[in-house]
Amino acid sequence: SQPCWSEYLTTRIEQNMVINCTCPISECRAQPTAAFICSIVSSEEVIAKYEKALLRGYVECCSNLTWCTNPQGCDQILLKDGLGYGAACSKCSWISCFNCNFPEAHYPASCSHMSHMTCAKCNHGFCWRCLKPWRPTHKDYYNCSAKVSKAAWQEKRFQDYNERCTFHHHAREFAMSLRNRVSSISEMPKIRTLTFVLDACKVLEQARKVLAYSCVYSYYNQDTEIMDIVEQQTESLELHTNAL
Repeated sequence: SQPCWSEYLTTRIEQNMVINCTCPISECRAQPTAAFICSIVSSEEVIAKYEKALLRGYVECCSNLTWCTNPQGCDQILLKDGLGYGAACSKCSWISCFNCNFPEAHYPASCSHMSHMTCAKCNHGFCWRCLKPWRPTHKDYYNCSAKVSKAAWQEKRFQDYNERCTFHHHAREFAMSLRNRVSSISEMPKIRTLTFVLDACKVLEQARKVLAYSCVYSYYNQDTEIMDIVEQQTESLELHTNAL
């Protein structure tokens, strides 16, 4: 009966189990069509949830489609094909990385560098891929008594770069907060245009982002000749960013 079908389909939609659901009769493998579901379910809110589920299912099935990875939330669908580094979401301007699971573009650090993650609350280091606790060599490095001094040096080196990286991430959050405050002020009547301040905040955000991931890049690359140049460029960028 229609009431039974309506209750069944509504429950499936509410539980996010409507995609590929079949007839409730166990022997029947028939799947209800979209037209059938829309004719049975009368609630516009439930139908809206169904349409969102269809869209999610479609995006997940298409290898060249993905959702924007902005952690603050964005429902924009992005086409991976042809999106190189620097391509931003047309809706929220977030720049994603399509080569690894890290939620944003992380130049100059490589995707392999970004396997090492640190909890923002407790600073626990872990591997993004296997979720095991992180060590400088990602092995049982500290169990070897012959390498204690080297391990201690590696740990100190990691802490130094990690602190610098964390500082720039916090400074980037400050720049984002500043931009939001300026945006709210610029919307007030009788306030002259603050576009140049907003542009400065955006530049500040991008600079802090590059500086943060430069710390990751520097930690994993120890070629003295190359790193001398990188460190000089990073120092110059940090100097100008602090001035800004």
